[in-house]
Amino acid sequence: MIDCIAGYHVNPWTCGIAKFNMILARHLGLPVVRIGDAAMAGYGRPLLSVKLSEFSDRDAADLDAWSQAHAQRFELFLHAFDGTPIEQRLLAAAARVSVGNAELYRMLSAARPDVQELFCPGTMLSPQRFQRTEIAVFTFGMAHKIRVPLYRRLHRLLEATGRSYSVYVSTALHENTSFDGSFVVRFEELQSIFDRHVYFLGYLSDTAVYNHLMDCTFIAAFFEKGLRANNTTVNAAMESGCAVITNLDEHSPAGLVHMTNVIDVNHCDRLPDLDETQRIGLAAREIAHSRYGWDQLVAQLRSVVQL
Repeated sequence: MIDCIAGYHVNPWTCGIAKFNMILARHLGLPVVRIGDAAMAGYGRPLLSVKLSEFSDRDAADLDAWSQAHAQRFELFLHAFDGTPIEQRLLAAAARVSVGNAELYRMLSAARPDVQELFCPGTMLSPQRFQRTEIAVFTFGMAHKIRVPLYRRLHRLLEATGRSYSVYVSTALHENTSFDGSFVVRFEELQSIFDRHVYFLGYLSDTAVYNHLMDCTFIAAFFEKGLRANNTTVNAAMESGCAVITNLDEHSPAGLVHMTNVIDVNHCDRLPDLDETQRIGLAAREIAHSRYGWDQLVAQLRSVVQL
């Protein structure tokens, strides 16, 4: 019997096969290990669930050497097959081979008459229905900038309302960054704070973000020091008439005033009621368009050019 699931990528936030492997491991009651890690030495019959085209050349060569040294002592689940020499040797060395679709089965059945044709079930890690609640908080920003302590304060403010609430988390990535382990830890912390009230939305298009802005009660956006005038996500929310919960300091945009056109989480004893929230959102839209909109930026740039 297999005693672990071994994969190349192990972050389910960024890799479909990693997500498949995680869910499969849960159903089998087995651990997931990364191919190439020293931990693999502790298992006698791993199931390698892989797509070799994802491997770097070095890691593929290392797997090739490992498979020859452990021939007939591992099983293989192939998600794709390109016919490379390494794949051919891996196919021959595996004690048992399974594939994820009929095309792969027909492709490999001559070389491995014992190949097993299988499939991949749906991979929903969090099959949750959105629950309609009295308060909806939408928060979005860069994955590596989740400020967990301020979300704890937000949680206390939401709980103090005595009203039902949901928190919807969308995120983006800077170029050359990824959903690394630190992001996973941070999001798991958000889950521990908000429990069943939090939903992770992943990447969203501008259209999807705009619709969340239109439907939510509050936008939450927290920063290491404080909101800055070049933060486009908050500006977009204010332009849409949203009541923004954020953190301000002396370098935050001029004209932003707690409980007038923004909510400063560090000076907030209670969240505003519905009427106050609508008033704050309207005031936010007014200052966003009159002071921080595209027309004002273009006018000031033209003025500088003329000077």
